[in-house]
Amino acid sequence: MEDRQGHLTPDELQELTQGLSDTSEEEARGVEFADLGGPETSKGRVSDVDFLWDLPMNVEVILGYTDLSVQDVLEIGPGSVVELERAYGEPVDIYLNDRLVAKGEVVIIGEQFGVKITEILASFPEEEASSD
Repeated sequence: MEDRQGHLTPDELQELTQGLSDTSEEEARGVEFADLGGPETSKGRVSDVDFLWDLPMNVEVILGYTDLSVQDVLEIGPGSVVELERAYGEPVDIYLNDRLVAKGEVVIIGEQFGVKITEILASFPEEEASSD
């Protein structure tokens, strides 16, 4: 069957219901559902996901982790180097609302740092997302 978003032809309906009933009076018919609509604005109808555009989300890029003593933290100052457990060039983790969703690489844009997304994870690992 080709993709018709849930619509079956009368022949397809007949084939699916063949053998379900011994009486020939029953006939399978397509069902039309009423449009339940979506949110409306003064500019007209909004698509099903348009309301998500203004939803605030927390995005975090994790370069790496390290364990430091309080004394080591107090010694940090301008020019200090803090060694992380990740090697240079390793992908960084990108979290969306505390859930690991992608991997990326650090890039420099002008005098700012940015992240280029290199991989979007198909399944989001629960154990990595829940570790604090």
